[in-house]
Amino acid sequence: MSWSGTPHKKILALHQRYGGVVRTSPNSVSCLHASAWKEVYGHRKPGQPENLKHPGFVTEVAAGIIGADTKEHTHQRHLLAPAFSAQGMQRQEPLIRHHVNNLFRCFEEHCAADRPIDLGQYFNFFSFDVIGDLSFGESFGNLDRGAFHPWIATILDFFVAQHDMAHFRRAYPFLEALVGPLIKVFAAKIILKHNTFMRTQITKRLALEPSRPDFVDGMMPDAAKGKEGLSLEAICHNASIFVVAGSETTALALAGAIYLICTHPEVLTRLKEEIDSSFSSEEQITLLSAQRLKYLTAVIDETLRLYPAAVGSVPRLIQPAGQVIGGYFLPGGTCVDIWHWSMYHNPANFSEPEVFAPQRWLGDERFGADKKAAFQPFSTGKRSCIGMYLAHSEIKQIVARLLWKYEVELVEGVWRERDWCDQRVRASYVHPPLRVRLAVRRGKGEVG
Repeated sequence: MSWSGTPHKKILALHQRYGGVVRTSPNSVSCLHASAWKEVYGHRKPGQPENLKHPGFVTEVAAGIIGADTKEHTHQRHLLAPAFSAQGMQRQEPLIRHHVNNLFRCFEEHCAADRPIDLGQYFNFFSFDVIGDLSFGESFGNLDRGAFHPWIATILDFFVAQHDMAHFRRAYPFLEALVGPLIKVFAAKIILKHNTFMRTQITKRLALEPSRPDFVDGMMPDAAKGKEGLSLEAICHNASIFVVAGSETTALALAGAIYLICTHPEVLTRLKEEIDSSFSSEEQITLLSAQRLKYLTAVIDETLRLYPAAVGSVPRLIQPAGQVIGGYFLPGGTCVDIWHWSMYHNPANFSEPEVFAPQRWLGDERFGADKKAAFQPFSTGKRSCIGMYLAHSEIKQIVARLLWKYEVELVEGVWRERDWCDQRVRASYVHPPLRVRLAVRRGKGEVG
């Protein structure tokens, strides 16, 4: 199913036919009940073991925060939390703003030349530049060169290879001993290239100013403060995780938001009114100030519901004693999936699930029956996405600033015949270009 290109749709179809809990293989269950997030991923009572991630999905990153056991995960999350907090984001604001300004420089160049721009591509350039700076102490330079750094293709290939290996292990565990080594041989070149680059970049970062406001700072040992820090291997694994998790996902959310806003004029009009009434200059639109925009927040939430950056599931294994999930007792060792896209498009959870309706998040009675607890785009529990606040802030700032300054028009012929968000899925969306034409709005000046 995972290689079909439409696994998210097939999962939803199964649930619409058989109900909220569906057995998808001898030892696997998919659940689309809103309560499943808390039941499967939620915080546990003292002494109660958590439902750990399926080992096939975390083998390659076992030293990092994703694959760490409960005790080590708690330790790593404690070290990293300050960098991802509101206070940490304030320290990072000048660094991030530099890259935002660089992105808008590219917009200005395309606008001045009356040349269409692929926003999806430039959002990717931007998100990788930011996450590179925060993870390695050095930008990838994508926006400056107008092309991806050569290593980015390697990490994306590495990510897809990990995804395919994980699904193979899960689908054909009886073939792991035979075929697993062969897969590793074919992936060895990508993995070696990836690991060499990671170690080189992290070693360079460790030689920089130790108190630099980035993600590595929190993982470094500090004898003066009695902080143990993490091993070089763990820092490398985590930096790799941050680059993948904090780059393309943000870019996808930005592209999806702009597409949906541009194809819904009533949303665009209301959003411009909110942005224009909140800011009198471009410089006022920051990571923190954009958080205050309530309608923009609803627009982003609705974008992440219709077009979630994380499409599929990170499967969990039910703890040994077993647990009731979605009203059914599942024995220990059962593999449980919760698919984001399928959960959010399920009419049992959301009224008119295919309709882009930001007002559903603002108390509109038309959507009063929506099960808001079903919406967890950054997961939930102790292993939820640590970068949630930063991602939300980046997305809001860029959307607000883009619509404050520019008229944005989709280029004719680009996915007019179908929904741009209706994309095939592998490890992530296989997304087409999002080409738009930008024009400076009347009365909007340049950045000071």
